[in-house]
Amino acid sequence: QVQFVESGGGLAQPGGSLRLSCTVSGHNSNFYIMGWYRQTPTNTREFVADISTLGTPMYADPVKGRLSISRDSAKGTTCLQTDRLKPEETSLCYCKVEVSGYSNSWGRGTPVLVAS
Repeated sequence: QVQFVESGGGLAQPGGSLRLSCTVSGHNSNFYIMGWYRQTPTNTREFVADISTLGTPMYADPVKGRLSISRDSAKGTTCLQTDRLKPEETSLCYCKVEVSGYSNSWGRGTPVLVAS
Protein backbone atom coordinates (compact mmCIF):
# COMPACT_ATOMS: atom_id res chain seq x y z
CA GLN A 1 0.00 0.00 0.00
CA VAL A 2 1.37 3.39 -1.03
CA GLN A 3 1.63 5.93 1.77
CA PHE A 4 1.52 9.70 1.26
CA VAL A 5 2.62 12.65 3.33
CA GLU A 6 1.24 15.89 1.84
CA SER A 7 2.02 19.33 3.19
CA GLY A 8 2.34 23.00 2.30
CA GLY A 9 -1.32 23.83 1.82
CA GLY A 10 -3.03 26.64 3.63
CA LEU A 11 -4.05 30.25 3.20
CA ALA A 12 -2.61 32.51 0.51
CA GLN A 13 -3.53 36.04 -0.49
CA PRO A 14 -4.78 36.60 -4.04
CA GLY A 15 -1.66 36.93 -6.16
CA GLY A 16 0.37 35.08 -3.55
CA SER A 17 2.20 31.77 -3.58
CA LEU A 18 2.26 28.38 -1.93
CA ARG A 19 4.70 25.50 -2.14
CA LEU A 20 3.07 22.07 -1.90
CA SER A 21 5.05 18.93 -1.19
CA CYS A 22 4.29 15.23 -1.30
CA THR A 23 6.44 12.34 -0.13
CA VAL A 24 5.49 8.76 -0.99
CA SER A 25 6.65 5.36 0.15
CA GLY A 26 5.69 1.76 -0.45
CA HIS A 27 5.21 2.05 -4.21
CA ASN A 28 7.94 -0.55 -4.87
CA SER A 29 9.13 0.87 -8.17
CA ASN A 30 11.92 3.12 -9.40
CA PHE A 31 9.81 4.26 -12.38
CA TYR A 32 6.68 6.25 -11.66
CA ILE A 33 4.98 9.53 -12.48
CA MET A 34 4.21 11.95 -9.66
CA GLY A 35 1.55 14.59 -10.12
CA TRP A 36 -1.02 16.96 -8.68
CA TYR A 37 -4.76 17.19 -9.26
CA ARG A 38 -7.35 19.55 -7.85
CA GLN A 39 -10.95 19.01 -6.85
CA THR A 40 -13.29 21.07 -9.03
CA PRO A 41 -16.54 22.77 -7.93
CA THR A 42 -18.37 19.84 -9.52
CA ASN A 43 -16.39 17.35 -7.41
CA THR A 44 -14.23 15.93 -10.18
CA ARG A 45 -10.45 15.66 -10.16
CA GLU A 46 -8.72 17.96 -12.61
CA PHE A 47 -5.14 17.56 -13.80
CA VAL A 48 -2.76 20.32 -12.71
CA ALA A 49 0.79 19.06 -13.29
CA ASP A 50 2.95 15.97 -13.26
CA ILE A 51 6.58 14.96 -13.66
CA SER A 52 8.20 11.78 -14.95
CA THR A 53 10.94 9.68 -13.37
CA LEU A 54 13.55 11.46 -15.48
CA GLY A 55 12.19 14.92 -14.67
CA THR A 56 10.03 15.80 -17.68
CA PRO A 57 7.19 18.09 -16.51
CA MET A 58 3.70 18.66 -17.92
CA TYR A 59 1.27 21.42 -16.96
CA ALA A 60 -2.40 22.06 -17.54
CA ASP A 61 -2.98 24.90 -20.01
CA PRO A 62 -4.85 27.23 -17.60
CA VAL A 63 -1.95 27.32 -15.15
CA LYS A 64 1.07 27.31 -17.46
CA GLY A 65 3.53 30.01 -16.47
CA ARG A 66 2.39 30.06 -12.85
CA LEU A 67 3.54 26.61 -11.73
CA SER A 68 6.81 24.78 -11.37
CA ILE A 69 6.93 21.08 -10.48
CA SER A 70 10.04 19.23 -9.34
CA ARG A 71 10.95 15.87 -7.83
CA ASP A 72 13.62 14.18 -5.77
CA SER A 73 13.34 10.51 -6.65
CA ALA A 74 15.82 9.44 -3.98
CA LYS A 75 13.47 10.88 -1.35
CA GLY A 76 10.25 10.00 -3.19
CA THR A 77 9.21 13.66 -3.05
CA THR A 78 7.53 16.03 -5.47
CA CYS A 79 7.06 19.75 -4.93
CA LEU A 80 4.70 22.15 -6.68
CA GLN A 81 5.48 25.86 -6.56
CA THR A 82 2.33 27.87 -7.23
CA ASP A 83 2.48 31.61 -7.99
CA ARG A 84 -0.03 34.39 -8.64
CA LEU A 85 -2.84 32.38 -7.13
CA LYS A 86 -6.46 33.31 -7.88
CA PRO A 87 -9.44 33.07 -5.49
CA GLU A 88 -11.27 30.72 -7.86
CA GLU A 89 -8.37 28.27 -7.54
CA THR A 90 -9.31 27.50 -3.96
CA SER A 91 -9.55 23.72 -3.80
CA LEU A 92 -8.41 20.49 -2.26
CA CYS A 93 -5.22 19.37 -4.03
CA TYR A 94 -4.30 15.70 -4.35
CA CYS A 95 -0.93 14.08 -4.87
CA LYS A 96 -0.95 11.14 -7.30
CA VAL A 97 1.54 8.37 -8.04
CA GLU A 98 1.20 6.38 -11.25
CA VAL A 99 3.14 3.18 -11.86
CA SER A 100 2.26 2.57 -15.48
CA GLY A 101 0.57 -0.75 -16.04
CA TYR A 102 0.37 -1.47 -12.33
CA SER A 103 -1.43 1.10 -10.20
CA ASN A 104 -2.62 4.64 -9.52
CA SER A 105 -2.52 5.81 -5.92
CA TRP A 106 -3.86 9.00 -4.34
CA GLY A 107 -3.08 11.02 -1.27
CA ARG A 108 -5.82 12.34 0.97
CA GLY A 109 -5.33 15.92 -0.22
CA THR A 110 -4.05 19.20 1.13
CA PRO A 111 -6.24 22.33 1.05
CA VAL A 112 -5.42 25.53 -0.81
CA LEU A 113 -7.41 28.60 0.24
CA VAL A 114 -6.91 31.78 -1.77
CA ALA A 115 -8.66 34.66 -0.05
CA SER A 116 -8.05 37.96 1.67
